This record gives sequence, structure tokens and C-alpha cells, in this order.
Amino acid sequence: MPTPIKMPALSPTMEEGTLAKWLVKPGDTVSAGDIMAEIETDKATMEFEAVDEGVIASIAVEEGTEGVKVGTVIAMLAEEGEDLEEAAAAAPAGDAAPAPAPAEAKEEAAPAPVPAPAPAAAKSDDGNRIKASPLARRIAEQRGLDLSTISGSGPNGRIVKADVEDTKPGAAPAKEAAAAPAPAPAKPATMGGDLDAPYEAQKLNNVRKVIARRLTEAKQTIPHIYLTVDVRLDALLKLRSELNKSLEADGIKLSVNDLLIKAQARALQRVPLCNVSFQGDELYQYTREDISVAVAAPSGLITPIIRDAGRKGLAQISTEMKELAGKARDGKLQPHEFQGGTASLSNLGMFGTKQFDAVINPPQAMILAVGAGEQRPYVIDGALGVATVMSATGSFDHRAIDGADGAQFMQAFQQLVENPMGLVV
Repeated sequence: MPTPIKMPALSPTMEEGTLAKWLVKPGDTVSAGDIMAEIETDKATMEFEAVDEGVIASIAVEEGTEGVKVGTVIAMLAEEGEDLEEAAAAAPAGDAAPAPAPAEAKEEAAPAPVPAPAPAAAKSDDGNRIKASPLARRIAEQRGLDLSTISGSGPNGRIVKADVEDTKPGAAPAKEAAAAPAPAPAKPATMGGDLDAPYEAQKLNNVRKVIARRLTEAKQTIPHIYLTVDVRLDALLKLRSELNKSLEADGIKLSVNDLLIKAQARALQRVPLCNVSFQGDELYQYTREDISVAVAAPSGLITPIIRDAGRKGLAQISTEMKELAGKARDGKLQPHEFQGGTASLSNLGMFGTKQFDAVINPPQAMILAVGAGEQRPYVIDGALGVATVMSATGSFDHRAIDGADGAQFMQAFQQLVENPMGLVV
């Protein structure tokens, strides 16, 4: 009996995703654990593994399709020895959305009249059916578009979402466009009004959409309070140099960021009133320090988590952070590696940024923003001298954390960095 392969929910907040790439094709044999596709979720681009073994009978959703709802049938899997054509035509079971094959079969049974012949590129090999993705058909129906007047830019002339969105109602058949193998690259347009400048429109990926939504929500709903301290780094830099010499044989090299992760976690241990989350009528008090660390990835900002950072050694934090950062940049993070966290750390010091205020990542109640360490005039033992100083700013959710508690946290962080032996004991 054929098995429908459905769009998975790869994160708790995922409602739809983009089927970025198929790694299998009809006729391929797969086993449990084989990578079948890459799916762009609301967090990252993730690999989708097979859970059953069999033969791919059909692909119902083409790669590049956006807005695929969770639970939609995206492919059909046949058992070994099963007829692939019968498996491909089988109706999906359960509550999943209808597969494209039955929908197109229904269209053949009651075809809509067309005023003009469809472009050859948009037809199937037998010339009797317009080839279009389910999403393109739905958009065309909503906008009152005639698919026969639209030239497809997808595989084998298939009409995809972009083709429908670029067509205006009432447009005549684009015969010349149908003959072209691919649409012409987008040309810079010009904005009207006060911003009369050339631009190129770029579609937002799912990660960028989520970043925009969540940060807008954070600034609109969370009353931020910002507290800044200047921290002398000389002792920490000296300790880091000594530790790296002792860890050189193990192939471990601590970064300043590794020590700051540990310092933030230890400061949360000293001031647990800042390791909280506002939850409506309740306040969650966490008993573990899980630090979400901001990493710039090609798809957008993502925050892999060092869990229980207050109880981990610096070498372990360094090893985990290097592994997580690499996976984040490659889009290979698993949900458990970036979902959760009790507080966040954002470090822009490597770019020379002196000081900045970070936006809280809900439902967390605080984020620590650290700038570059730089040589500054500094009073040392009552005399003016020169020291390596870093500005650190804590952003706190004032619904959950009072100003005095936030100030105590910043003081604890400052003391731990300036007296860093507390990070190794």
C-alpha cells in the first residue's frame, strides 16, 4: 500500500515552509534515515529524512514551492514491488491536503473553456492539460486569471507561483515568453515619491520573515529597560592567553566570546531574578542557565544554545560553540539546538562596534549586548592609566525584571569579567 509523505512540522512554530530542494526523484529507492529533501522552515533550512523504506512513486510538490502547509502530501512512497503508477495515483490518506494529481484529474473531467490555445511550454507531453503547481492554480483562481494565457517558467514549462504573480488580470497570451527557456533576470526598478532611487526587489526567506515578525512583536509588546556598564578586560585577556597555552595540546582555543558566555551564565546564577520569563499571569523562574548566542548565518540571524552553561567548563563551551556556529552557517542546526534558551548574548565586538542596545528575543526576558574591547583612559588604583575596556548593555523586560535586579546582574557580570578566576572554579 502506498504511503503519503507529508510536509513535516520541523519546529513548534512552523505552520508552512518552502520545499527548497528535492534530493530524490521518482523511481529512487530510499531507506529510513535517508535525506530526501531540504525544507526551509521559519527558523532555518533543514534536512528531511525518510522514516520508511520504499520507492519514490511521485513528487507532488516541486522544489522551490513556497507556503506549503504542514500536513500537505508532498510525495508518494511505494512499497518494494508495488506498481509505481498506481501508487502515484493513490489518494492521500488522513487529514492531509489533497495531492496535486487528483486535483488535476478533476480538472480534466470538467475542463474550463479557454479563449485561446495555451502556450506549448505550459502543456503536458500529450498536449491536453496545462501544467501548473497547486499553489499557482489556487492563486490564479483567486485572481481570476486564465492559466492558458500564462507561460510557465518551471521544469518542462510548468506554471509556478512567480509566473502567476507576475501576470495581470486580462493579460493576453505571452507567445514570445513561451518560447523563451527562462524568464529574463529582474531589472532594477525605480521607487517613486521621495525615494527616487533604483532598487531590486528580493523575496524574504522564511527566516527573515520570522525575524521581522518576532522583533516587531518584541519592540511593540515588551517594555525594554537598558543598563550599560564599562568592563575592564585586561585580566580576562591574560587568563585566556594562559588557558590557551595549556589547552594547545588538546586542539582547543578559547575565544573571548566563550568566556563571556560563561560569565553571563555565572552572573545569572548569582542573580537568579534575571533568569526568568514573563508568561502573562505567571513568571517562570529557571533553574538552569541556557545561553542563546546570536550567530549571523546566510539566511539570517539565528541563536544556537549552550545549555546549562553555568555548570560547563570553558573547554566544553568552546567546543560546543564552534560546532553550533558551523552548523548555523551551513543551515544544519536541529530544532533542539536553537529552540529555547533562558537568556541571550549578542557580541558585535569583532566588527569594532563600541556599544549597542539589543532587542529581547521573546519569551526570554533579557539579552546582553557586548561591544569591542578597546584601549581607553581608565582610573587604575586611583591614578589615570590606559586599560582595555568593553561596554556591555543589558536589555531587560521590565515586566519581569526590576531595574535594581538588572543592575545587580550587570554588576555581577562586570565583577566576573574583571576577576575571571571565578569562571574556572
